[in-house]
Amino acid sequence: MSDTQTELDWHKVAEGDELAEGRVKSATAGTHSIALVHFDGQHAAMDNHCPHQGGPLGEGSIEKGVDDKCWLRCPWHGWDFDPLTGAPPGGHEDAGQETYPVEVREDGIYVGVEPEPAHARTVTDVMAETFVNWGIKSCFGMVGHSNLGLADALRLREEAGELSYFGIRHEGAASFACSGYAKLSGKPAACLAIAGPGATNLLTGLWDAKVDRAPVLALTGQVQVQVFGPGAFQDIDLKSAFDPVTRFSQPVLNSSNHAELASLACKTAIVERDVAHLIFPDDVQTLPSDQAAAAPRGRLTSGDIAPPQEEVAAAAEAIAQAKRPLIIVGYGARDGMDQIAALARELRAPVVTTFKAKGQIADSDPLAAGVVGRSGTPIASWFMNECDLIIALGASFSNHSGIEPKKPIVQVDFERMQLGKFHPVTYPVWGEVRRTVGIIRHLISNRELAAIDQREELAERWHIWREEKKRRQGEDRGQGLAAAAVFDALTRLAPDEAAIAVDVGNNTYSFGRYFEPQGQRVMMSGYLGSIGFAFPAAMGAWAATQDFEEHRHRKVISVSGDGGFGQYAMEFTTAVKYGMNITHILLNNAQLGKITKEQRAGNWPVWQTSLVNPTFAGFARACGGYGRTVKSREELDAAMTEALAHDGPALLEIMTDAELV
Repeated sequence: MSDTQTELDWHKVAEGDELAEGRVKSATAGTHSIALVHFDGQHAAMDNHCPHQGGPLGEGSIEKGVDDKCWLRCPWHGWDFDPLTGAPPGGHEDAGQETYPVEVREDGIYVGVEPEPAHARTVTDVMAETFVNWGIKSCFGMVGHSNLGLADALRLREEAGELSYFGIRHEGAASFACSGYAKLSGKPAACLAIAGPGATNLLTGLWDAKVDRAPVLALTGQVQVQVFGPGAFQDIDLKSAFDPVTRFSQPVLNSSNHAELASLACKTAIVERDVAHLIFPDDVQTLPSDQAAAAPRGRLTSGDIAPPQEEVAAAAEAIAQAKRPLIIVGYGARDGMDQIAALARELRAPVVTTFKAKGQIADSDPLAAGVVGRSGTPIASWFMNECDLIIALGASFSNHSGIEPKKPIVQVDFERMQLGKFHPVTYPVWGEVRRTVGIIRHLISNRELAAIDQREELAERWHIWREEKKRRQGEDRGQGLAAAAVFDALTRLAPDEAAIAVDVGNNTYSFGRYFEPQGQRVMMSGYLGSIGFAFPAAMGAWAATQDFEEHRHRKVISVSGDGGFGQYAMEFTTAVKYGMNITHILLNNAQLGKITKEQRAGNWPVWQTSLVNPTFAGFARACGGYGRTVKSREELDAAMTEALAHDGPALLEIMTDAELV
């Protein structure tokens, strides 16, 4: 062995008898992609990239040419090279392929390559470090040909212990996972995709995040700068495609201030609670850079907005004089529930939630009145009808919620555009909910309040509704369990601090009506209402439980119908790969049940809503997780207990009656 060879790094690339005479294969030596050849009784190794368009020589073949000489032929365009020396036939301008020393040892075939040079800092290194500095802790995505430079920068941050990366099966699951992550934690995660179809696959999940004000950072590869526009492979106008769904969307160019661009993207996502997007052309990703990463110090401030004095004083006066006030809590009030609960106790007033806010007050609280609206309870509807003042906190007045617009209304929101957005309200108050409710409590603290004690009436209404739910739980037509029975079991067995991601469909309406939260955090595709949300959102929520100490104790549960789970079913393998402790509750009625109901309600014939399903429990087991099927109410509790206790991905398939929702 020569002195030069002793300085090489040697890598085993094949078993001794792995490559037959006259064959070639691709292999990796360190980070070098090589074509390994067995020809004329000898082994040779050369650079795997054809100099024409980078075709993989290791996927080619050794063929006899017109000169009766054998050549290694590139599979893409037929360029030829000597199988042992890498030299081209006469007439080519290039000097042939770089070759590497080969040793056939007792335990296999080894190729020697020069030691890896020290990593040269790149544009994407600067930006990835900046993302981490701004608090990006998790990234969901798919690595591909147009994001490899950026992916390598993210890999380095993962190896440094600063970032967790989750490789998904479909980019739509990546953006839904980021939405679920943000809806639980309030913090952004990143999603990664290639140019073209990979990027466009992100859009549905990003729209879900945008309309529900969940911060997300989207990172997409792009074709090289010099081929923008003419219609190169996978070249689409990503800036135009993403503009409607993003608050910030910018390409990363060689002339950009890369640390500042990364900072602005992160700041926009965090401050605006919206989607920020960066486009990374392939050739820009690996440009050298000596720029320092940026950090958020001095660039963020508290969002604790105090309301104008006159507005909050008028609202407080109306609250003090109301005899039957009703507090309606929206998703935007989730960080102010301690102050809201204290106000409710002082007024002895019922608290209802919008569906998106379900779980922000436990149904066991003596002042809880359930969910208002289409997915709600008759308790909430009763108190809506009987109240003389609505105190709407962080609620957006969606038509699904059905907040009565003709009642006197105090509306508090941190976003001015939400105040009186759909119709005038009596007392619009601009301010952060927790801070504003605290001020209202102070203003009425020495007042004699007109509010009557509604707790006895509230308890009576709960008794009536729970008796009705018991009747529904016992219904059995021999075609599966009633949804009321499923969510009664989940109410009793789900851990109080669980995070629950809920899908779209009849299962969602039933969850809203029948499940009684006891402190769980509920996440849903609120304004977009996208089927398929639940399981990938649960993956994001699980990642958030790993990233943030305050959520680490939470068990993650997802709930869907068979139609919803089928949208991203293969992500169950993602959960298995990363050991995600998620229990999925699947209500299987072999149809798109909500659409069936809508067709009937509209006097349409039922058409194309039936589904052909696998055995989902068996599918889960085939993926390497837990799976069990439930067909009777008698086995439900034991099966659900077992699924919830499983440490890892678990799927509980419950056969349900599509009519008993």
